Amino acid sequence: MTLGLLVIRVIAGLTMAAHGGQKLFGWFDGPGRRGTAGMMEKLGYRQPAMMASLAGLAEFAGGLAFALGFLTPFAAIAIVIVMLNATFTVHLKNGFWNTASGYEYPLVMSAIAVGIAATGPGDASADSALGFMGALSGDVWALVVVVSALVASTATMTFGRHHEQMPGHPVR
Repeated sequence: MTLGLLVIRVIAGLTMAAHGGQKLFGWFDGPGRRGTAGMMEKLGYRQPAMMASLAGLAEFAGGLAFALGFLTPFAAIAIVIVMLNATFTVHLKNGFWNTASGYEYPLVMSAIAVGIAATGPGDASADSALGFMGALSGDVWALVVVVSALVASTATMTFGRHHEQMPGHPVR
């Protein structure tokens, strides 16, 4: 089981870190911070430059920590928050499949993050080496990841974005 958890954690974590590197540094043909800020502005975020930095940092640092198995549930929270925001602001309207820019990728990354938070990162992890694994894994931690990410993501999408005025409703 240790090898399986290591492979899942490292591949998912480094993939997420690379995704964040695209946003922060323009690595791997990514848009960099300026391009990501432009995307955040189009998505209606009030502070697009700050949101671009936060999203990129959550993906980059969260992905690296997840790959290392370091403070795993907190890394999982960072990943799931960003993936929920991406799902609801960009991908959901496109259906399931990634080929149509659907929510397939964020769903899989979120499931991996929650699953590893539940099982723990395995013996080949920083959490295990530091003696944290028993205290930072289990079903309760998986629930903490889901609830924390839902709350943070909902707050970000509700208070962090401009919302179109609905017809027949006055602007307040």
